[in-house]
Amino acid sequence: MNDARSFFAPGLFQGQVAIVTGGGSGIGLACAREMGALGASVAICGRKADKIAAAADALREAGLPDERVLAAPCDIREPAQIEAFVRSVRDRFGRVDILVNNAGGQFPSPAQHISPKGWEAVVRNNLNGTFYVTREVATAVMIPQKRGRIVSITAQVARGFPGMSHTGAARAGVENLTRSLAVEWASHGIRVNAVAPGTIRSTGTVQYGDDLLEVARKATPIKRLGDVDEVARLVLFLASDRNDFITGAVIPIDGGASLWGDIWQIPEPGA
Repeated sequence: MNDARSFFAPGLFQGQVAIVTGGGSGIGLACAREMGALGASVAICGRKADKIAAAADALREAGLPDERVLAAPCDIREPAQIEAFVRSVRDRFGRVDILVNNAGGQFPSPAQHISPKGWEAVVRNNLNGTFYVTREVATAVMIPQKRGRIVSITAQVARGFPGMSHTGAARAGVENLTRSLAVEWASHGIRVNAVAPGTIRSTGTVQYGDDLLEVARKATPIKRLGDVDEVARLVLFLASDRNDFITGAVIPIDGGASLWGDIWQIPEPGA
């Protein structure tokens, strides 16, 4: 048994409500599934309605009753959509205890080939969107209730992110935001942390192709890629009541890639 239930106490999230952005697949869906299996009601969102609907079906097939699942499209780049989604979660469940900021997106490219429009799209999605969701959940629910756990999924950008400088800059911004909010919101009972995955085999990374994933694998000291369930288990600990003294942390889960070896990068077109 390799899911979170083999690591955490049954009912760990009983009575709690979790929002997971980008919950339609990959790490987001894994987090929602495992928190639901441990008792949480889960609200997932993403830009594509059909993908979110399919993910909701997957959660129900995994054993979550319909009354503990809410799924709706929401573009985290649009504050009005976020406000409406958070309101629907509060109306349905009455509270929000956990926010997992997983939504994001990028494309591989050497920096000189990233257009201003491409740069803005990635920063708007990964940095601005994360702030918009976090602010709305905190001000509408967590600060008034004097309690909350926020975990943002970033990326392993500690040594830079050649080949994806747009997302590297945006994710570094999320990491600094994590530290700032951890201090500002500590008095409200809110713990704010981030998880920085290395290369994880998921629906989000397979688009880069086997060649690039193999380069990443070789640059990882333990010589394999991570999987979404491994990331989910770390997120669940940070989001749980078992964690109260860790806040403002950015925790790598990367097989040691941030400590040793060559930083993998996107080759030049035609190289």
